[in-house]
Amino acid sequence: MHALYVFGLRVLLGLGTALAGIAEVEAREPHWPPTLSIGTASAGGTYFVYGEALARILTRELKTTVWARPTEGPSENIKLIETGEIDLGFVTLGVAQQAWNGSGDWTNGVSYRQMRAIFPMYDTPFQFLVPRDSAILAAADLTHKRVGMGPTGGTTGIYMPQFFKVLQIDARLQTGNWAELATRLVDGSLDALAVAAGAPFPSFAELERKIKVRYLPLTPQQIVTLRLAMPELGPSLVAAGTYPSLLRHYTTVGLFNFAVARTTLPSDLVYAIVDAVFSCQEELLSYHAAAAETVPGNFTRNSFLPFHAGAAEWYNRKASSGVVRGD
Repeated sequence: MHALYVFGLRVLLGLGTALAGIAEVEAREPHWPPTLSIGTASAGGTYFVYGEALARILTRELKTTVWARPTEGPSENIKLIETGEIDLGFVTLGVAQQAWNGSGDWTNGVSYRQMRAIFPMYDTPFQFLVPRDSAILAAADLTHKRVGMGPTGGTTGIYMPQFFKVLQIDARLQTGNWAELATRLVDGSLDALAVAAGAPFPSFAELERKIKVRYLPLTPQQIVTLRLAMPELGPSLVAAGTYPSLLRHYTTVGLFNFAVARTTLPSDLVYAIVDAVFSCQEELLSYHAAAAETVPGNFTRNSFLPFHAGAAEWYNRKASSGVVRGD
């Protein structure tokens, strides 16, 4: 009798848990997609860490399944949004501008217009790293050296060939996922790594735990030359202490990152996404320090990409209450 009672109690408890789960799922708006996918980048990069954290937060806050999809980075994210294969994606504004205008070589003259800005993420400083015992002391010394720059479709993969061409540095650029490239730097089959990513860049932070490294500076003249050639680049800085071996501020150039969404996503869903991101910004920051710049005021860093109607509504409402300032 006691066994039957315990069994019945377990059934009731299990049924209650199942019903609670159903109620939670049903709390999602019925016209929202049943799942959402976020295009990030390769493992070992800032996008990947940030995207995994964002997926956890949105799954909880939206009461729907949100998953982070590894990709090659901004260019692939833009293409996947265009075809409707993902719902959200991360982009640097430079790559997004090339896509919007169909001006980048990778676009083949095609304009990608299905993406809409939803919230600012963080600045992407360009960073150059070598083993500390290397004879390479500055970016100019990378001529004829083997330099890993991540996946072809990432911001680094798109911009770094242009960087070296503008600076007249004939480096031997090599692509691949960041975990593989970091391993190759350690075993000596690469001489340096170059990345455009939020700092601290996870693969660089991991390398700091394995070997002694050094960051190669850009000269003031090189920074001016790069910004004249690519006006979308802005001044950027990696603060001293961001990496254990970085004892002084690292001055460089960078591009700002934004999260974008398909223009066809429901406006109230995008409003809820933006609200969840800014409401949970401290939690996002606990996953990666770059999220310190994921604040409403940075929406002004985007000057060309249209905002999704749901995001625009959020900023307009908060502006009236003083939460967002446009100056």
